[in-house]
Amino acid sequence: MMTGFRLNLSPLKEPLGFVKLVEWLTAIFAFGSCSGFSGKNVMSLLCGDGRNDTLDANFHYPFRLSAVPLIEGNATLCNQSATTTHMVGDSASSVEFFVGVAVVCFLYSMVALLVYLGYMHVYKDSDFGPIFDFLLTAVLVFLWLVCSSAWAKGLQNVKDATDTAGIGNTLAVCRGANVTCEVTEFASMRPLNISVVFGYLNMLVWAGNAWFVYKETRWHSQKFSTQPGPGRQQVPSPI
Repeated sequence: MMTGFRLNLSPLKEPLGFVKLVEWLTAIFAFGSCSGFSGKNVMSLLCGDGRNDTLDANFHYPFRLSAVPLIEGNATLCNQSATTTHMVGDSASSVEFFVGVAVVCFLYSMVALLVYLGYMHVYKDSDFGPIFDFLLTAVLVFLWLVCSSAWAKGLQNVKDATDTAGIGNTLAVCRGANVTCEVTEFASMRPLNISVVFGYLNMLVWAGNAWFVYKETRWHSQKFSTQPGPGRQQVPSPI
């Protein structure tokens, strides 16, 4: 059996190779839209004496909000002393899990494309390649479902912690009778929302690709080779 590299672009014209290329692209969009995110919400404090103060709530990937200071050191807000105060929440585990799965899928898609385009003759001549491909694809479908759901919940926690209620509950001065706190400038969460959408899209794409990979395995070929053809009668075995 020849095992050398043979460049053949025809698999890209078939579902097996084309869908793998789509998986490679969607994985890039999934981790690229959230891994470099940074944003800032501006909290305005309306003091009872008519003056206004502002605070900047800066947050970024991986969204360890409990490590982000709203107030550093001692400060005076609305004529009240305030000490170092941090935001509340930590979505690092969910977003890092999401990005990790996306990076693994990105790398695996590149390796799979290399095999499809250069070693398809080896891939189809062995049982190990298609079966390994199918089992790993099925595992990644499940991981996309889990990590996308976890990051969707983590993103909602980030939104809750950085809105008016979340920051207002964190600052002691906002609980005063004569102070009104409100977030007047919001960071755009569109890239983070897009990352969640691409997470579930990746799950669907990988689930569809699992069928095309399954058709390359011996399980699929044996299933159809054992079915009787039309007009063929099965002869009962002798007793």
